[in-house]
Amino acid sequence: MRAHRLNSTETDPTKAVIYCRVSDTKQKTEGHGLESQESRCRDYARTNGYEVAAVFPDDVTGGGDFMKRPGMKALLSYLDAQPTQSFVVIFDDLKRFARDTEFHIQLRRAFSSRGARVECLNFKFEDTPEGKFTETIFAAQGELEREQNRRQTCQKMRERLKAGYWVFQAPVGYRFEKHPEHGKLMVRNEPLASIVQEALEGFASGRFTSQAEVQRFLEDQPAYPKTSKGYVHPQRVADLLTRQIYAGHLDYAPWGIGIRKARHEPIISLETYQKIQERKAGRARIPNRKDVHRDFVLRGAIACADCCVPYQAAWSKGKNKRYAYYVCQTKSCTSYGKSVPRAKLEADFEGVLKQLTPTTGLFGAAQQMFKDMWDRRLERTQEDRKSLQAQIAETERQSQKILDKIIEADSPKLVSGLEAKFNELEISKAILSEKIEESAQPGRRFEEILEHALQFLANPCKAWVNGTFEVRRAILKMVLTRPLEYHRETGPRTPKTSIPFKVLGDFCAEKVKMVSPTGFEPVTH
Repeated sequence: MRAHRLNSTETDPTKAVIYCRVSDTKQKTEGHGLESQESRCRDYARTNGYEVAAVFPDDVTGGGDFMKRPGMKALLSYLDAQPTQSFVVIFDDLKRFARDTEFHIQLRRAFSSRGARVECLNFKFEDTPEGKFTETIFAAQGELEREQNRRQTCQKMRERLKAGYWVFQAPVGYRFEKHPEHGKLMVRNEPLASIVQEALEGFASGRFTSQAEVQRFLEDQPAYPKTSKGYVHPQRVADLLTRQIYAGHLDYAPWGIGIRKARHEPIISLETYQKIQERKAGRARIPNRKDVHRDFVLRGAIACADCCVPYQAAWSKGKNKRYAYYVCQTKSCTSYGKSVPRAKLEADFEGVLKQLTPTTGLFGAAQQMFKDMWDRRLERTQEDRKSLQAQIAETERQSQKILDKIIEADSPKLVSGLEAKFNELEISKAILSEKIEESAQPGRRFEEILEHALQFLANPCKAWVNGTFEVRRAILKMVLTRPLEYHRETGPRTPKTSIPFKVLGDFCAEKVKMVSPTGFEPVTH
C-alpha cells in the first residue's frame, strides 16, 4: 500500500502529529490529562526538532477496536489526506497507544502502511526481532492490567449491587449524591422525579390508558429530556414503565443478583409497579387520539345525541376571523355535517358541572360520612397489620420450600421455573411489607390528606374553569364514565358520571327525602 510512502523513510520526517487519550470524560474534565499529555509531547517534539502539525485527542476507553475512537480515526484520515508527507506520531505512553495486544499490532501496521513512524516518550520502538518481542510483551502487560482493573471494578460493583446500591447510570428522575454513610447514593432529582412519578402513577391508575398517552404527557413537560427532534422515543417510555428501580427494588440477571430492596428512596410503591406490569400485560387499549388539540378540550368526551359518536372539531375560516366548531361526521346520522359552536357547547358543559355541585349541607354530610369511614379504617389498622404479618410469614415459608426444591432439582428448565416462582414470592413479600409500613398511623389529619379531593367534589365547575388543559382532561376522566351525549338543539343529556358524583346525585334527587321524627306511618294516640 502506497509504495512511495515506504520509500519516503530515506529522509527523516520533520513534521509530527500528537495523539492523546484518557480513559473517560471525567479524566478529561477534572484531571487535565489531555492537556498534560499534549504539553509533554510538545516538549518532546521541540527537543527532537519536530514541527507539530496537529493534535488528536480521545476520551474513550483503551480496550477494543482503535478505529472506534474518534481521535484515532481523525488521525488516520489526516495521514491519508497527505500521502506524500512523512510524519512521526508521538504518544505520551505505550498504554495510550492500545491496551489490547491484538489491536496494538494492527495499529502498528496501520501506521506503517501509511509511512508514519511511531515514537513514545516512555518506550523506544525498535525494528528488530528483540525490539518487536519487547514491544509485544509491554502491550500484553497493558492488556493484563486493563483486564485486571475491569475484574476488580466488576467485583466491587457486584458487591454494591448485592448490598442494595445501584451502580450503573442513574435513570431519569435520579442523580447520584455523596452520602457520609452510604457513599454514592441515588437521590431524587427534581423536577424530573415528580414528572416520572406522575407518569407512572397515572398509568397505574388508568389516567393514562396507553403508553402513547404517557409519551405525550412526557413530551409536554419542558424539563423532561427529549431527542434532538423534540420527542420522547417510545422505547424510552417502555423502559420507564418496566424499571422496578423506581419502586425501590433492583436486580441484575447477568451477575446472578436476584430482586432485593434497594437503599435509595423509591419514586413509586412496589404495588404501583405491579399494577403497571399487570396493565401492560392485559388487553391492549386504543389510545386517546393524538390530535386532541388544546383548542378543543372536549373532543372525544362529547358525543352526538343522534348517533352517540363523539363529535369531531375544527376551525372554520370566516370573512374576518376564524370560528371554532364541534361537528358530527357520521354520514348515516341525521345531524351529519351539523355543527355546534365551541363556545356554546363548552358553556353548556360548565352548566352540567354546576348541576353536579352538591349543596353546602349535603357536602357537609358527605364529608362527615367520609370522616366516619376514615376513623373506622384507623381502628382496623392494627388488625390489618397482624393479617399482613401472617401473610408475610406464609410467603417466607413458601419461599423456603422453593429454595429447597431448587437445591434438589437437576433439570435446568425446572430450576428456571422455580426461580421465577421464587422471584414472584419475593415481590409479593415486598409488597406486603410496604402495606405494613403504609398501614401505620398517618402523620397528617384527615382534612389535610383529602383536602384536594374534597375541594374538587365540593365544586368541580370551579376546578374546571381554573384548570389547565391537562387538568381539564383529567377532570373529564374523573367525572364522566362515557362521552356526554349532546344534541345541537336541545343541549346535553343526563351525564353518566363516576361513582362519587353518582352517589351525591342520588342524595340530591327529589325522590330522596329525610325521614321525619314520627316516621312514615300516621300519628296515633
